[in-house]
Amino acid sequence: MPNRASRMLHIVILAAGEGRRMNSSRPKVLQPIGGRPMLDHLLDTVQALSPERVHVVVGAGGEQVQAALAGRDCDFVTQAERLGTGHAAQQALPGIDPQARVLVLPGDMPLVRASTLQALLAVEAELALLSFRADDPTGYGRILRDAQGQVQAIREEKDASEAERRVDEVNSGVLVASASRLIDWLGRVRADNAQGEYYLTDCIGLAAGDGARVEALVADDAGELQGANDRAQLAELEAVFQGRARQALMAAGATLAAPDTVQIRGQVGVGRDVFIDANVTLVGAIELGDGVQIGPGCVLEDSQLAAGTCLKPYSVLEGATTTGACTIGPFARLRAGTVLARDVKIGNFVETKKASFAAGAKASHLSYIGDAEVGAEANLGAGTITCNYDGVNKHRTVIGERAFVGSNSALVAPVEVGAEATVGAGTVLTRRAPDGELTVARARQRTVADWKRPTPKTAED
Repeated sequence: MPNRASRMLHIVILAAGEGRRMNSSRPKVLQPIGGRPMLDHLLDTVQALSPERVHVVVGAGGEQVQAALAGRDCDFVTQAERLGTGHAAQQALPGIDPQARVLVLPGDMPLVRASTLQALLAVEAELALLSFRADDPTGYGRILRDAQGQVQAIREEKDASEAERRVDEVNSGVLVASASRLIDWLGRVRADNAQGEYYLTDCIGLAAGDGARVEALVADDAGELQGANDRAQLAELEAVFQGRARQALMAAGATLAAPDTVQIRGQVGVGRDVFIDANVTLVGAIELGDGVQIGPGCVLEDSQLAAGTCLKPYSVLEGATTTGACTIGPFARLRAGTVLARDVKIGNFVETKKASFAAGAKASHLSYIGDAEVGAEANLGAGTITCNYDGVNKHRTVIGERAFVGSNSALVAPVEVGAEATVGAGTVLTRRAPDGELTVARARQRTVADWKRPTPKTAED
């Protein structure tokens, strides 16, 4: 047998299934697990095997799959006719060196570990496959062994006898063999079965009949080989993923006050001594530095928090960054482009967007700061609004160092508040407030003598 270490490895992922039971406009392999398509997780895993090339076989909805994976380094092969898994695998083989090894996997297997696939690749056999023990084998192809325990065939459920259906060792859909042998076996597969399809699994019986050595590696963890044909099964995969992701965060140094309530829908990195309270949702690319504190009910999306940052309860961050320890919330909303330096305070019911706050700046409550640059130690009073949108274009507001903006002020952009300037409460600022000066722009207060409060109209009126 040729030295396996010297042979190229190609990956073939079967991703042509429609997933009709999902009742979705998206192909099955694009259904999300942890906020990312199932196929995206699988591609991450197989890249750890350092393959020569990855081939993805697509069918219905293939354009959506290719668009979703546009940044991935893989070949897309189209299965124009839905004639079964064997026919699907055949579509990729012409682009593979016959001397290469081929690892075939279903595209809806997001939880398989690279270590499990590496163990399969280490099996000494002409054809090796992954199997697992199922508490309920319904729907799976059964692994049939002879009296000596040698694998003889895989029988799909619709073609299985009553005795065969009682077998609890089932096929995962993952196998490895040389391209040349797969070309031969798939060329002999026939569609004489209940589905009228060309089964990839028929290669096992053909290989055994040829006297080739066929081995089934029984996985230790059946959960990682599960697929999903409907949304109930998708939810089961999600639960497994969430459990793994939470364990990874805790192993990296995070304390989760109520682990089962934390939802992870992306890729999260944490430093030491991070604390995440109950009912927190983490979406997209998240980085939490050492000692970050996340209060209950918070939602973070594509955000990076520097060491020591404290996020108080029920705050929402979308594309926000802190570059030093600061305090946010409760009930704050930081939108894309918000950057906070050390010692910044963003308080309750404050919304920011494309706003940078230099060290020590504060917007403590009830404000909207958008398209703005806030200088160091500036203080924005309650109700401060940057009027950044004129109905067509967005304009920028610049607030200087140690400036003080009084409560209920509207800064009509483009406009600038100078360094150490003071803006009186209730001001509508339309021109620059000079450095170090008090600027007030509001109507003069007056009292109207003999004014009468309106009274309710009577029926006669």
